[in-house]
Amino acid sequence: MNDPSQPRWYVVYTRPRWEKKVAGLLEKKQLEHYCPLNKVVRQWHDRKKTLMEPLFTSYVFVRATPKQHSYIKAISGVVNFIHWLGRPAVVRDEEIQSVKDFLGEHNSVAVEKISVSLHDTVKIVRGPFMHQEGKIIQVTNNTVKIELPSMGYALVAKVSRTHIALSSEQPAISQELAAQSPKLTARG
Repeated sequence: MNDPSQPRWYVVYTRPRWEKKVAGLLEKKQLEHYCPLNKVVRQWHDRKKTLMEPLFTSYVFVRATPKQHSYIKAISGVVNFIHWLGRPAVVRDEEIQSVKDFLGEHNSVAVEKISVSLHDTVKIVRGPFMHQEGKIIQVTNNTVKIELPSMGYALVAKVSRTHIALSSEQPAISQELAAQSPKLTARG
């Protein structure tokens, strides 16, 4: 069981375009935070420019205890905590690390809103997420979507289907996945 007095990752909703400002204010207050930035190339009529934009619009992660929530909500630019089932949504450490790893490996990452549902559980057997388990959202050609269930988002990047295998928890390979990728094998 988790000790409620221990800090956990939460998501704060910020005013529009205030993600970096809120991250700076959390830094000044010496609160552990993470504002994932995505390297994107923007084209203007006369030039191209590489920018670091927030990956999640109006979201900043903060590691805090429940006692610190009112202090954090009082920070300029913070609107509120993101809630799930009536309580502030907790993001697992593994999900934060997955986002960091994903951004370290890929540029121009796309974020898609998803509805969380049950799918086959897989274990990544090669690449930057090796040994991580996750849920398959969609596999087409060489595109794999990685689910962040506590936030209802998925990160999308080109990943070889040979880098994933069904988790040992999975009883059987679904016919659809078997047809799409005969190289998927059960792990035991």
